[in-house]
Amino acid sequence: MGTGHVELARAQQERWDLAYARRPQLHGAEPSVAARRAVEVFGAAGIDDVLELGAGHGRDALFLARQGFSVHATDFSETALDQLRHEAQRAGLDDRVTAALHDVRDPLPPADRTVNAVFANLLLNMAFSPSELRSLVAEVHRVLCPGGLFVYAVWSADDPCAQQWLPLEDGLSGHDGFVGRFFDRELIDELGEDWNLDEVTPYQEGQRLMLRMTMTKSAPGT
Repeated sequence: MGTGHVELARAQQERWDLAYARRPQLHGAEPSVAARRAVEVFGAAGIDDVLELGAGHGRDALFLARQGFSVHATDFSETALDQLRHEAQRAGLDDRVTAALHDVRDPLPPADRTVNAVFANLLLNMAFSPSELRSLVAEVHRVLCPGGLFVYAVWSADDPCAQQWLPLEDGLSGHDGFVGRFFDRELIDELGEDWNLDEVTPYQEGQRLMLRMTMTKSAPGT
């Protein structure tokens, strides 16, 4: 990772830590639209365990746990994870939810082909270089079992607010100290090249135009 990317990653980690400290339950208590869809997709596939990447303070992890899933949640903000652990314990869900500090720029902890489902809401929008983004998706592919599912949701490039963010290098944009990326179909197709891209669904959540993807890791011989 280049020096500039390292500095950007550290600055964003500090920015998110501060945001979670200043405003606990930063994203609210209600689950995301993507998490509700993930419950349907994972449930229909008979999956009962989920790896969530970029879990934040845990609104989706706790929702998944309440629906009967075992959830291993990761995030790069210890402040957010402390809030997640506290709420899981308060809700009596700490037997279903584990939380671990992890920056997805590093290899994912699970071994090859040991995970049945991965979920990520808005994580892929964050301040990743193109190579970091490709590596992240490749890592998800590595840890999933054949036939495993990856559900992720991102900001759409068609969202009008994309025009209000300051353009930066590598296709990133900045606003109010945060850096992120808006997704178009070309990028989605590129990231899905080694997958079965089962679903690309535009939708609105609050005032944001979003895109939700469901991808399946192909089984050998298919």
